[in-house]
Amino acid sequence: MLELEISPEAENDLLETWLYIAEDQPINADRYLDKLQEKAQKLAEFPDLRRDRPELAEGLKSFPVDRYNLYYIVTNTKLILVRVLPGDRDVTAIF
Repeated sequence: MLELEISPEAENDLLETWLYIAEDQPINADRYLDKLQEKAQKLAEFPDLRRDRPELAEGLKSFPVDRYNLYYIVTNTKLILVRVLPGDRDVTAIF
């Protein structure tokens, strides 16, 4: 199993996601944040459950979780969660 590392950008994405959902549904915001973090941890256990994204950045992979995508890089010892973004967002300008 790989160590899960969450980048500062991904931490900020998670906070923004929570704030957005919490405006209307604070309990659901907590649950959804837990779900995203659980999926990221699962990816650290099974890093091949992914879609390679070479068109965005070398070594970048993504995994969908409902309306969001987890973007990450795998090293020999870590899974680095680099961003957590809405699936309908144009990510080409971000990466």
